[in-house]
Amino acid sequence: MNTDQMKGKLKQLGGEIKKKWGKVNDDDLTAASGDLDVLMGKIQERSGDCHEAIEKWFKSTGMD
Repeated sequence: MNTDQMKGKLKQLGGEIKKKWGKVNDDDLTAASGDLDVLMGKIQERSGDCHEAIEKWFKSTGMD
């Protein structure tokens, strides 16, 4: 998946991400600007969930 595709997919998933991890906000999504690793770090920082659980969720959505 190229960067443009990833940005589009993350934009689509933004609402689901905020619903699943309520402490993640629009600023976090913007700061990641299409970089999945950065976004996963933000989610981990805000939620305390382990990296593997977050990565598993993203893979279940087709993001890998």
